[in-house]
Amino acid sequence: MNLHVISLIAAALLLGGCGSDSSNDETVVTKEDLGKRLFFDNNLSLTRKTSCATCHNPEHGFVDARFSDEGVDQGVFIHGAFSVGDDDISLGGRNAPTASYAQFAPDFHQMKDGNYSGGQFHDGRADSLKIQAMGPPLDGAEMMMPDETSVVERIKENEQYVKDFQTLYGNNIFDDIDASYEAMAESIAKFEKTDEFAPFDSKYDRFKKGEYTMTSKEDLGYSLFFSQANTNCATCHTLNSQTEGAQETFTNYEYENIATPRNTEAMDARAALGLQDANATFSGLGGTVKESDANWRLHLGKTKVPTLRNIAVTGPYMNNGVFKELKTVLEFYDHMAGQGNHPINPETGKAWVDNDNNSTINHEVLQATKELTDSKIAGIEAFLKLLTDKRYEHLIK
Repeated sequence: MNLHVISLIAAALLLGGCGSDSSNDETVVTKEDLGKRLFFDNNLSLTRKTSCATCHNPEHGFVDARFSDEGVDQGVFIHGAFSVGDDDISLGGRNAPTASYAQFAPDFHQMKDGNYSGGQFHDGRADSLKIQAMGPPLDGAEMMMPDETSVVERIKENEQYVKDFQTLYGNNIFDDIDASYEAMAESIAKFEKTDEFAPFDSKYDRFKKGEYTMTSKEDLGYSLFFSQANTNCATCHTLNSQTEGAQETFTNYEYENIATPRNTEAMDARAALGLQDANATFSGLGGTVKESDANWRLHLGKTKVPTLRNIAVTGPYMNNGVFKELKTVLEFYDHMAGQGNHPINPETGKAWVDNDNNSTINHEVLQATKELTDSKIAGIEAFLKLLTDKRYEHLIK
């Protein structure tokens, strides 16, 4: 028997299994596969035109990039600060965070010191990715479906979905609406935990492997970012502020009020729609823990420290999308450090607007940063651009 025949037999065994009739085999579906199809499915929204991927576009760092599309009404999108719902009118209450690297956030929990860590959304209101995935289909400003039953009925319209749900979750999965809706969310969360969302292949990762050499400007920013003597970046934006961890996600997953200015334009737009919570970013973590923490007022205005992975391509910035440019964020930090070098918001030409909850601002962590000259800011910005996944490098400005 020649080598060619042996190779064909080996391939057949690998594909079909020893002694099996491979002609009757079907591709084995996984929860990740199912979740991917659901993630991109517009039919799970009221008017069948909004999916998870609409606000978490995998071609744009898993954020809502519709506002940047040619011909889109910029006024409706408020420069991308908040996402527009399935009715093309409703506005969400916060800037859509990137879904990239979200899988590494621990479940929401209170730490020994009374502060909180983990969870999903800016305010931690979802304990886990699965709980987070249960929210958007029923949100009145997102996919806008009236109830779980309506979502499950949409799923059942697709014969392949029915077969795959029954294969993965049991033949009786659709007998229980709660169970089938939770299965939908679990499968989407499984997809969000795949490498597609967290490839760790940026220039920074390549630098750590000895495959990329930083420019002098990038190296300056790198040194400043991890220097506790000059900046306080690593305190919040690494899991261990003393050293760089393997596959660093550049967040400690804790919650801080860093005096983010009010986004008055976004608030006015929501108020014009008659929304009772026109200032939806006001409460932050305090609104999430209000029912369980007697000290909830101490957490008003705090939001989860975001990952800096893909930060250069996932603007606008802050939980309320108030800043359009990454450089503005850095100038704001310098202003809050009390150095006085950047008293004016370069995007408005006016003084920085106040935060909603001045009493909970962490001035200690903000004022630990030394003076950031324009050259230092340029260096840090250059370093932050290195945290961009390879597939998004073409989006960097």
